[in-house]
Amino acid sequence: MKTYLKEVLRLSSKVTLLPVVHGSGDFALEVRRLMLNQSFDCLAVPLPASFQPSVERAILRLPRPMIVLQRERPTFSTEWSPEESKAEDLPHASYVPIDPCQGIIMGVRIAMQERIKRYFIDLETNHYEAYPSYAPDPYALKNVALEKYLAAVLPTIRPLPSGQPEERIATMANRLRTLEKRYNSILCLCSLCDWPWLRQAYHEAFPPVENDEVDLPRTLAPDPKTYQFLLGELPFLTAIYERARVELEPDENLSIDGIKELFVTARKRYLDQHGQYARTISPHLLKLLLKYVRNLSLIENRLTPSLYSLVVAAQQMAGDTFAQHVLETSQEYLSTPEVPEEKMVLGIDQGRMPDGEMLRLTSRLAGPPVVWQSLALQKRPERREQQRWAYRWNRYGQCSWPPEDDLIERFRTAVQMRAQASLGIDLAKTEKFSASLKDGLDMRETLRNWHTGELYVKELPPTRGHLNAVVMLFDTPADPREYPWRTTWYAEHQNESTLCFFGTHFDEMVGPGIAVAKYGGALFLFPPQRIPDIWSNREFDFADTLEDRLIAAASKYSESRNIALLSAQRPTLHWKQLAKRYGKRFVHVPLHSFNQAMIAQLRIMHVLNGHHVRSYAAQYIRKI
Repeated sequence: MKTYLKEVLRLSSKVTLLPVVHGSGDFALEVRRLMLNQSFDCLAVPLPASFQPSVERAILRLPRPMIVLQRERPTFSTEWSPEESKAEDLPHASYVPIDPCQGIIMGVRIAMQERIKRYFIDLETNHYEAYPSYAPDPYALKNVALEKYLAAVLPTIRPLPSGQPEERIATMANRLRTLEKRYNSILCLCSLCDWPWLRQAYHEAFPPVENDEVDLPRTLAPDPKTYQFLLGELPFLTAIYERARVELEPDENLSIDGIKELFVTARKRYLDQHGQYARTISPHLLKLLLKYVRNLSLIENRLTPSLYSLVVAAQQMAGDTFAQHVLETSQEYLSTPEVPEEKMVLGIDQGRMPDGEMLRLTSRLAGPPVVWQSLALQKRPERREQQRWAYRWNRYGQCSWPPEDDLIERFRTAVQMRAQASLGIDLAKTEKFSASLKDGLDMRETLRNWHTGELYVKELPPTRGHLNAVVMLFDTPADPREYPWRTTWYAEHQNESTLCFFGTHFDEMVGPGIAVAKYGGALFLFPPQRIPDIWSNREFDFADTLEDRLIAAASKYSESRNIALLSAQRPTLHWKQLAKRYGKRFVHVPLHSFNQAMIAQLRIMHVLNGHHVRSYAAQYIRKI
């Protein structure tokens, strides 16, 4: 068992001083481990005594986070100064966050469970003066003993500001000496930045300091949407800590394992919402995402990632939509029973009371300073907004989005060139090497005749003919109920193909006059031709499936004998017979020979309700 009663933590034979970094789940675990492994008669807490009843009642309401708020009494001055003539500032208040990942709250929580006496020993102050504290990432405690961590941090702790901070430290030291006369084993929790000065003040004599007259604290329930401004860890991680506590699960590595669970949960919600339009987020992509998060954390000199790093990595690896799901998932907490009570809305160092009054807030358990950074993410439209856009849709005006046209045309060219290159492979000749390598060494034939010591080279005949029809079958067999939209689009300029395709219905709106659909299969004719709509042409009524109709149309309108066919499976006998009916043959290009993530993105198409929508479509269209 790890021994915690080291000399560095001892104030005396009766007092153990445990410094903590506020708002850290790892330090909260250290407090719990110490209190459960060692026996203490008394717990000293660095909070004023006026907070004790409210704080302990609020702890009983965990896992629901609460806020214990103490308003400052107004002060008046008989002297006037120009600064006072400025706009009136917001009224001030200090508060204690009832956060399960706060080391101080964890200590009081354990003490209440173990029936250990609790004393709040801080000075009563009407106006609480906060000062910044800095500490290395507490995740280092996973591999470094607490005593070594504290010893390493000690030279970096800043001198204590004069005034109220010195008076608070002197008051806590005097009250510890008083408690020492009544109890034999005392655990005192304090902030890491107060630790050396409290230790110094304990061994020196300071005159007592009078308490200020203060108002009684008030307990409020924060709005769940603003938990991020109250909790030290991400609300999602805090919920995982509480779940592990209830279910008696291991929680030693939740600060990292919780990040993995965050991404997995966000991926599930992303896939549930977007379904077939969602990009594939494979385990390999998640592995790369976590590696990216690690690199961003190292750049920021951190061991655990910040929320900004998590969202940036998700955006770069999987797009804005998935990044937004990661952000929203990180802000979710446990679903606690709703209690009919007024809620306080929190913000950055501010809060709005239930009656609408605004207050400037200062936390009495503030952790390291928080850095706020901005990141541009495409906002997901609300359901009511989507319904309004769908209601205004003109069913007689539809067109494509040019950037996606360029992408699919470049892909069509790639498929066509690959099929063109394979036309003469079946006619390749192999012969023994004599004077020229011709079209290269034939490795297969050379290895087959390795025992003879002869080299074999191959000769490819010149490619004959050309390809002007490309059929792409992304989903076979295609379900007609899944792909109800079937149409023919004609080229708008000479660099576009005549396009016949079947796809999903464009019923999901992403912007005003902008909908999204998905290709199931497509026929490209390039150079473009003016052909009748193949889906209403009765000549192809003999085709039983969507694929058969595309293949029949390609066989009829192809100007060359060869047709490029991109599909997962090789052409079936039925498809070959359809092509032979028009005197054509297939050149198969395997679908798996292309990057599947790229294929998934190419299949997503945005449908615009008129050419005028192209002027602003880029403001709304993001790759899902």
